[in-house]
Amino acid sequence: MLQKTTAQTKIKKLRKRLRIVQGGTSSSKTFSIIPLLIQYALQKPKQEISIVSESIPHLKRGAIRDFVKIMQWTDLWDANLFNKSNLTYKFDNGSFIEFFSADHPDKLRGARRDVLFINECNNVTFESYQQLAIRTKKFIYLDYNPTNEFWVHRELMDDADLVVLTYKDNEALEQSIVKEIEKARDKAKYSEYWANWWKVYGLGQIGSLEGVIFNNWKTIKELPKEARLIGRGLDFGYSNDPTAIVEVYYLDGKKILHEICYQKELTNSQIAKYIKDNVKTYCDSAEPKSIKELRTLGVNAFGVTKGRDSVNFGIQTMQKQEYLVTEKSTNLINELRKYSWAKDKRTDQQLNKPIDDFNHAIDAVRYHEMETNLKPNKGKYYVY
Repeated sequence: MLQKTTAQTKIKKLRKRLRIVQGGTSSSKTFSIIPLLIQYALQKPKQEISIVSESIPHLKRGAIRDFVKIMQWTDLWDANLFNKSNLTYKFDNGSFIEFFSADHPDKLRGARRDVLFINECNNVTFESYQQLAIRTKKFIYLDYNPTNEFWVHRELMDDADLVVLTYKDNEALEQSIVKEIEKARDKAKYSEYWANWWKVYGLGQIGSLEGVIFNNWKTIKELPKEARLIGRGLDFGYSNDPTAIVEVYYLDGKKILHEICYQKELTNSQIAKYIKDNVKTYCDSAEPKSIKELRTLGVNAFGVTKGRDSVNFGIQTMQKQEYLVTEKSTNLINELRKYSWAKDKRTDQQLNKPIDDFNHAIDAVRYHEMETNLKPNKGKYYVY
């Protein structure tokens, strides 16, 4: 059931053409903006509304799923009115809400609209925003987690309404999630990383992206048909962490990463169903029983060799590569954006070790790379 929240009330008060919604995790930014757009479409005939994000997979996992859920909860959903091909919902009064990605130049420079909403606009270029904004007649919503300062802060703040939301503005949030978020507040006392995390995701304030480990990657729309599968990595999880499986492909001198699984509470038999070939799968060697069971299920599974400095060894091995990441690999993309070096809380100095978070899909890739590129010397990894 759709519950009215403080977040929605605050967003509804925004009046300027440009309406900026900055907020932390679970503050219901998107889930508060979409009902307002639905209401606008219903009240005003023949309105053209665009909801845009960085990619179609990102839209499907986020804004489109939220839109369908809200429409169903309010008894407004009619599946016959939603065109799955062009991702457009047409209302009976002639208004419509369309969804498309910012990586389509023809869409950016295409038809005009009345209302625009760019979801997680910090993942979209300023040029893309400009192309969309100059074709928008009435008003624009932008939302984002303030992981660092970007073009919204530098270019748009002078003539915009801004609201900053936190999880406390979302009364519909389950207490279990509230407790999980507030754990970071305690960790922030002892960790520079968690202090920054709490600032961004707990308080909705601008943070810093210092120390991000990987910048040697970019996204591609889909997996090329001519790419050759050379292996995969698997990081086991269950209750608290997801099981992550990432395939590694090779094409024209570059490696392509494609996430095929990122899910909690999977049994080994369920994991095996994701792997339908005999290509080598490199797994966390801390789970020898699981590896053995996967082999009995037909998976060509191997435990990785671990030793002193194996994590840093794997990171440096990955840093020497150039990666393309498919848009459907949304969890891997999220981790690559957030995986960073830890800092000493007392001195603020960067440590020579990564944070122990946002690393499940990355660990899966690391297992493959450390086994297939460079080998350890007598059980010890030498980090160059």
